[in-house]
Amino acid sequence: MNTKPTESELEILSLLWQMKKATVRDIHEKLSETKDTGYTTTLKIMQIMHAKGILGRDEQSRTHVYYPLVEEKATQQNLVSNFMATAFGGSAKNLVMQALGQGNPSKEELDEIRAFLDQLEKEQ
Repeated sequence: MNTKPTESELEILSLLWQMKKATVRDIHEKLSETKDTGYTTTLKIMQIMHAKGILGRDEQSRTHVYYPLVEEKATQQNLVSNFMATAFGGSAKNLVMQALGQGNPSKEELDEIRAFLDQLEKEQ
């Protein structure tokens, strides 16, 4: 994907990755649970996402059903890569240190991180 989704587009993508497919109304109702947004705004953003090639649209029924055309993992990798390059000078270490310092990881999360680091070490 060449296009980097905006924050609003990413919110919609996150919902569609979970839901697999949805109407504008479905997405708008989910967004309305956590933020004040108008239906026409949601509609416009989803139409723009369709034009950009981020979303597909099934136009068989009267109500269009949208679905993601970009994969969640690939999009996340692209966003992290761009963020790491611009905000952390390309340093994975600085990004990880900042992320761990911001949150309060549980023992389980730290164990998962250790296991991931061990796996990376074995692959080298």
